[in-house]
Amino acid sequence: MTKYSVKELSELAKVSVRTLHYYDQIDLLKPSFRSDKGYRFYERKQLLMLQQILFYKELGFSLQDIHSVISDPTFDLIDALESHKKELLKQSRNLQQLMHTVKKTLSELKNKKMMKDSEIYQGFTANEVNSMRQEVTDRWGAEQLKETEDRIRAMGKAGWEDTQQKGEEINQLLADLMDLSPEDLNVQEAITLHYRHMNLFYEVSKERYLGLGNMYVEDERFRAYYEKYRTGLAHFIKQAIEIYCEKSL
Repeated sequence: MTKYSVKELSELAKVSVRTLHYYDQIDLLKPSFRSDKGYRFYERKQLLMLQQILFYKELGFSLQDIHSVISDPTFDLIDALESHKKELLKQSRNLQQLMHTVKKTLSELKNKKMMKDSEIYQGFTANEVNSMRQEVTDRWGAEQLKETEDRIRAMGKAGWEDTQQKGEEINQLLADLMDLSPEDLNVQEAITLHYRHMNLFYEVSKERYLGLGNMYVEDERFRAYYEKYRTGLAHFIKQAIEIYCEKSL
């Protein structure tokens, strides 16, 4: 079986020798064995445990808390790795969204084409804009409205126009599919596009997506927006959203 000296493990894991010595002292990571001269040696089991320690440190756990977790008799390495995988995927998605926003903002700042507030709601009257902004604020709060508008500004004028065009195409696609059941695979594929499109503006949870579906039907302004594509579209989208949330979220 492969064995590693302190120096070898230090280089492999990108941690200092002093750190490994300290982990030994506090019983966080003991070597597999010591040589006759007292040198520490580690094997695969310790290598995997060090990986867990570093994962938990990255997630903000204290060394004391990490010791409590990995020394628990119920601790399971596979379960821990699955948990880390989910957390890393979540962080990855958040970082990707942040990177997308930063790139867009940098691009617009460098090109001096940052959108004006009025361009976000181009095509709507002042009363309609105030009414829609108030509806979002009442349902989800002022911070949510600010996040949405900030994301739109970061798209830039060209990016926002492209996003609007894609939204219209999705709405028209759903209108064209209204003769099918909301459960139909084609409809659910279209509502998946709608869900992804909405996530461009803010993170859409299951509860929020269901809330959007209700708002499309209950609020006359949003209902009128969808009804212009085809009569009954708002209700059709609401039904499709409910099925999508039940089966896919």
